[in-house]
Amino acid sequence: MWSILKREVKNYVRSPLFWAGIAVGVLMVYQNVSPYLNIRYLAEGETIRNDYPQTVHYGDVYEGYVPTEKGLRREIWEEGIREALLSEFGMDKAGAQSVIEEMQEMDILEACRHLEEHGFYRPYYGYYEAGYRKGTREEINAYIAEKLENRTFSYYFSRKFADFAGLFMGFFATVFLSVLFLQDTRRNTYELLHTKPVSAGKYLSGKVGGGFAVCLILLAVLNLVFYGLCLMSAQKSGFAVRLTDFLWATCLYILPNMLMIVSVYSLISLLFKSPLPAVPLLLLYIVYSNMGSRNENGIYGYYGRPLSIMVRFPGPFFDTAAPLTLRNQVFLILAAVCLIFLSIQIWKRRRVY
Repeated sequence: MWSILKREVKNYVRSPLFWAGIAVGVLMVYQNVSPYLNIRYLAEGETIRNDYPQTVHYGDVYEGYVPTEKGLRREIWEEGIREALLSEFGMDKAGAQSVIEEMQEMDILEACRHLEEHGFYRPYYGYYEAGYRKGTREEINAYIAEKLENRTFSYYFSRKFADFAGLFMGFFATVFLSVLFLQDTRRNTYELLHTKPVSAGKYLSGKVGGGFAVCLILLAVLNLVFYGLCLMSAQKSGFAVRLTDFLWATCLYILPNMLMIVSVYSLISLLFKSPLPAVPLLLLYIVYSNMGSRNENGIYGYYGRPLSIMVRFPGPFFDTAAPLTLRNQVFLILAAVCLIFLSIQIWKRRRVY
């Protein structure tokens, strides 16, 4: 097992394409997470200027946005409803005001259902679009301080890192691990391997372990690079940074996905005696994992899918939430183990004694 694992790792590490892949990964992840390295407290008299609207459904603190307070958000939503009643439904001001007053005792969801029953199309959308507003220097600093009161800066940054690093690793593993079983599934080699005194468990453990170790090496490099960048940025701002946040995010949000990809390659390679059919299958798997859906309010977004091999963290830096994370990752590991077990059984059935 260990000799097979070491051989696979050496083969990958000696390839210039592997190191080129690392360089591409660092560049890709940096392009996506670099704006978050600019988050800091604003100095006296400093403001963040942009040409974006006053309120948006998604605005980050480095752009000058803070969450809209519940009361103000309701006022903005009601004003939008009032304008729609006047312009689209042809009501007069008194009629529109009576509709608004009728909903005063309702919460936002009840009010939206009430409007829908009277022919108003997707009334929740206006409330959704007012989720964030431009903040003053004091509001931005207070928002940052509130979010960092019980969490470290690296806790939030590691989630964004896991988002984009996980996306890159999904494509990296799909492309680079396609050759993991390629040599062994060639006709003469495949038949010869089945005559050797190596058990199916040791062979598959070595191959899967080798592919997984290659992913570990790349992730270790990415973790060190972005931990260093985060540390340098946070030192200037006085934020707390912990390496364990990066390690935890990697272990929980990325490694199970890599194990699943390697397991799919092992099963497909032995089932079809070639790893190549797994490439389009895994690409479709990645597309499935990144597909969005609509929630109960009709808002389109990423809410996670069962057995997804991608864990995304859409939303502002301080307000990310991991959908289906722990449960999905546990089931993903169990599914990967089952695929490896099936691969072992296929290998045993084709063994020549």
